[in-house]
Amino acid sequence: MKSAVIVFPGSNRERDMLNALEMISGTRPAAVWHADNELPDVDLIVVPGGFSYGDYLRTGAIAARAHIMPAVAKAAERGVRVLGVCNGFQILCETGLLPGVLMRNADLKFVCREVMLETANADTDFTRKYAQGQVWRCPVAHGEGNYFADEATIERLEGEGRVGLRYAKGDNPNGSINDIAGILNERGNVFGMMPHPENMIEELNGCMDGRALFESVLEAVA
Repeated sequence: MKSAVIVFPGSNRERDMLNALEMISGTRPAAVWHADNELPDVDLIVVPGGFSYGDYLRTGAIAARAHIMPAVAKAAERGVRVLGVCNGFQILCETGLLPGVLMRNADLKFVCREVMLETANADTDFTRKYAQGQVWRCPVAHGEGNYFADEATIERLEGEGRVGLRYAKGDNPNGSINDIAGILNERGNVFGMMPHPENMIEELNGCMDGRALFESVLEAVA
């Protein structure tokens, strides 16, 4: 699997993501700087976590207007898989590649801990290696992870099976509507999620529950 990770000023999870993709795919991903205008020929584009541009103005809003993002949008239109994690999820919402918005956590506090996730839809390119309804561990680290969209958008996401992940067992760390932790675009090739699966892929992490997400994409593009 050929992949690329977009790097913005303030990104702080790009190395974790690069290492995770290399470990699972066996191929070193390309690190693409935000000011570039073109992407290499890849099967997967990842927008990683961090605090792009210091979260100024509105979380993800400045990064969404970076030089590289039109190329990301065009790749998504062609069917290339795009994964946004944490700040990456926020950026994908700001670009319009995913609906809705990530607001301040309900308690207005930064949260950094493990949560329990439920696979709400196992029939996607990003979750196919999980069982339907499977509950698994994953860390979060964010201050603006409270997913919100208008009622019609939520009904459409739920009705079309585009909620891929939920916070499970009442373990919602941010107040996200319907416990939503990850959503898909209409075509199913763009996925945004707040938790960090790249930090739970090997035994040294204390848990390998995040590994199946990357294995899902690897299988989908094989």
